[in-house]
Parts: sequence; C-alpha cells; structure tokens
Amino acid sequence: MVKCGLLTIIVPCYNEEAVLPETVKELGTILENLIKKGKIDPASKLLFVNDGSQDRTWRLITDFEKDFDFVTGIKFSRNFGHQNALLAGMTTAVEHSDMVITIDADLQDDVTAIYEMVAKYNQGFDVVYGVRSSRQTDTFFKRRSALAFYSLMKHMGVDMVPNSADYRLMSKRAVTALLKFKERNLFLRGMVPLVGYPSAKVLYERKERFAGESKYPLNKMIRFAFDGISSFSTVPIRMIMSFEVNPRDWTTISGVHFINLRFFMDYRSY
Repeated sequence: MVKCGLLTIIVPCYNEEAVLPETVKELGTILENLIKKGKIDPASKLLFVNDGSQDRTWRLITDFEKDFDFVTGIKFSRNFGHQNALLAGMTTAVEHSDMVITIDADLQDDVTAIYEMVAKYNQGFDVVYGVRSSRQTDTFFKRRSALAFYSLMKHMGVDMVPNSADYRLMSKRAVTALLKFKERNLFLRGMVPLVGYPSAKVLYERKERFAGESKYPLNKMIRFAFDGISSFSTVPIRMIMSFEVNPRDWTTISGVHFINLRFFMDYRSY
C-alpha cells in the first residue's frame, strides 16, 4: 500500500509580491492534484517564509491564509537570508510533516517535477534532488564555468549534486538529521548529501523568472560561495599554511578569488 504522507512545500520569499499570486495558484494546483490522487495527506500545506520583505509580500501571504486552508506562513523580523529562510521553514514543518519540498517563489523551477519527487518518496527515497536536465539556454561561457565550479568544489572536498540548487524533497528523518548540524554558515547544498539516506534525482527544465527581478547581488553570491568552501573544506587554510601568505596579502588574494567564484557560481535565488 502506498504511503499517504503529509507534504509541506516550503517557499522562501523576499519581495515577491509580483509573483506570489501565481506561485500560490500553481503550487496549490499541484497539492490539490496530489491529494485527489491519494498521493499525499489532505492536510498538506504551502509554508511561505517571509524573509524580511519590504513590499506587500507578507500582506499577500496573510490574505492567502484567509482564502486557502492549505496556505500558512511565518515572518522574519528582518532579512536573514535565503538559506536561513529554508532552514526556518524546515524547522517549523518537520514536526507535523512526513516530507518537505523546498522551492523558490520565482517559478523558475518546474513545479510539475513535484509529482515525480513525491513518487520517488513513496518508492522509499528520503532525499530527492531536483536537477537541471540541460543548460541549452545558457551561454557557452556559463555552461563551462558552471562545470568548472562543480569540479573545483569536488576537488576541495565538498560533496554536491551538479546542476541542482535548493529544489529538493526530504523525508522527516532526513530533515531531522539535517537539523542536527550546528553549522552557522549555511550551505545546504553541501550539508544535505551528508545525511546519508537513500537519494534519487528528478530532471527538469529551468524556466525564466515568472515576474519580478533577482534580488541576489554580487556580495551575497560571493558570501555564499565562501560559505560553501570554508564550511566544508580545509583547503583554504592549508593553502595559507603551505605558502606562508602574509595576512595582509591574503585579503587581496581572497578578493580576486571570490570575484572568480562569482563567474563560476551557478546560484540563482530571490
């Protein structure tokens, strides 16, 4: 008998008033279809995490809570960042959910992949990664630089799933294991593979942003790249020790290195 688990779809939001009505519509349809097919519990929800938005995002979330039983939300007092919003959503949802799916509000990730993710969960997988099936819409440079970035991270000892971002399904026990990590500089793409439970991949085509603009500037991308390296690799420290780099020189070297990482980084969120 197929397990009918309770699903919570976690959606971090930062100034997403332009896209939020369509996000609720599309994800709501996915939930309703899965419930009708008996694939998930009727009490399944959409959980929106308002990450200090300055626009009408929170007001829209509270309005949708009144209109739809499947919508709920939590509000940050200020902007804590995308990764913290995801973690807060998982921390909130894990107590009453059998599985969670994290997805950004911009609808670039194909929401129909959720059907296959839930099917994989029902087959016994604890982690299901949403993986981009191709990069045909990317420039030649972006395709090559993305491959170089994943290769760099692999050689530095960071275990990542290439061409995947934070679009994934996790079971209750996988989320529980993840939340035991005490990492402060969050890099979930490196942390999730460490939980060690059975995993699978679902391929999908990435779309253009439905509405609004990306709100992830260069400084945040650099910080995110640094978190990934510093949290999961001792290579930077060994490099300093090996070459006996003067601390003042390291500042300059780091600046150049992070600028290069910006071009390698395949990170799109908010």
